[in-house]
Amino acid sequence: MIRIAALPSGSVSHEALLHLLGDQEIEITHHKLIADVFLSTAEGKTDYSVIPIENTIEGSVSLHMDWLVHEVDIPMQAEWVYPSIQNLIGNRSEFGNEKNELDYSGVQKVLSHPVAMAQCLHFIRKEMPHAELEHVGSTAEAVEMVSKNAGKGWTAIGTSLGALRYNLDILADRVTDHDNNYTRFVLIGPQPIQIARAEDHTKTSILVTLSEDFAGALHQVLATFSWRKLNLSRIESRPTKKKLGSYYFYLDVLAPQDSILLTAALEEITALGCQVRILGSYPCFEYNVVSK
Repeated sequence: MIRIAALPSGSVSHEALLHLLGDQEIEITHHKLIADVFLSTAEGKTDYSVIPIENTIEGSVSLHMDWLVHEVDIPMQAEWVYPSIQNLIGNRSEFGNEKNELDYSGVQKVLSHPVAMAQCLHFIRKEMPHAELEHVGSTAEAVEMVSKNAGKGWTAIGTSLGALRYNLDILADRVTDHDNNYTRFVLIGPQPIQIARAEDHTKTSILVTLSEDFAGALHQVLATFSWRKLNLSRIESRPTKKKLGSYYFYLDVLAPQDSILLTAALEEITALGCQVRILGSYPCFEYNVVSK
């Protein structure tokens, strides 16, 4: 049995995990806070943790990236993409008019995770601009709070799994601002995991800290990949938190860590006086719309 930590039952993380490993024997431990998801695996209570790291609309989830870099030292073992389908959830009986049609004027509050909320702002501003917006730790937590506060005019932005879990109604489905709303997840853990499907490609994530006394260091680092024709699918800078103006660079390379070209590139970067840390080399799984 594989033990996996994830955000609350009914969250997008929960849906995404079932999409990737639903056919395998897994035991899911749900946590309200992402910090507890990380710590569950870091402390050996679970084998893996599910971490959302990037969204089509909102970009990188900086808090989660910083946890991977600064708080824990757990390698990435798999990456997959899953659609973030958000819905307006509540008790339908609270928002019907005399024609038995939905009337959003009775919505007093909309609760959700800040990333999910940001993905649905056009809908919220159009249909219920008067409503108070409240951020909570996850979409599942938002749905749970609505279920416990019936009659107050509260609604949540969340998943269909969350609505089912807390016996609420989907008042409006697919309320995200863009149809191509996908989230990238990583499974972190001390050991590789066997996944019963073919991978789409392999990726290696590295962290590079530049030498402070070497002008043009970033250009030289990127050149080591360029002339070897190693494709970078992502490059992002984040503060090292050591001093103002000091940054590290997060790079995703579309090659396995043990490939000859990547091994040589990392050796050259180290020779330039830069620090290199491998965050993981792992299989990646894209979302197949046809098979869903």
